[in-house]
Amino acid sequence: MGAASAILLVLITILFPPLGVYAVAGCGADLLVNICLTILGYFPGHLHAFYLEYVYYDRREQAKNGFPSSSHAPGVYSERVQTGGYGYGTIVQPTH
Repeated sequence: MGAASAILLVLITILFPPLGVYAVAGCGADLLVNICLTILGYFPGHLHAFYLEYVYYDRREQAKNGFPSSSHAPGVYSERVQTGGYGYGTIVQPTH
């Protein structure tokens, strides 16, 4: 299910970058930044949206494997993206 949702998210982001950012980061500073970048030019909005999605899925995979990242990704303001969607510093332990 994870691959299908990631592909759907990429397709949504190609059509409208702020919607992809909203799906990953929620309503916050990252969404506002992406809306401004999309207004300034369609390409900068895409770069920012895909960067957030990359950080989100990378952090999610790291946490799933038991190696959560302790450093903050630059330019990412959402705690949800920073932790890969696992909440405010709490990481779900992987099941083997």
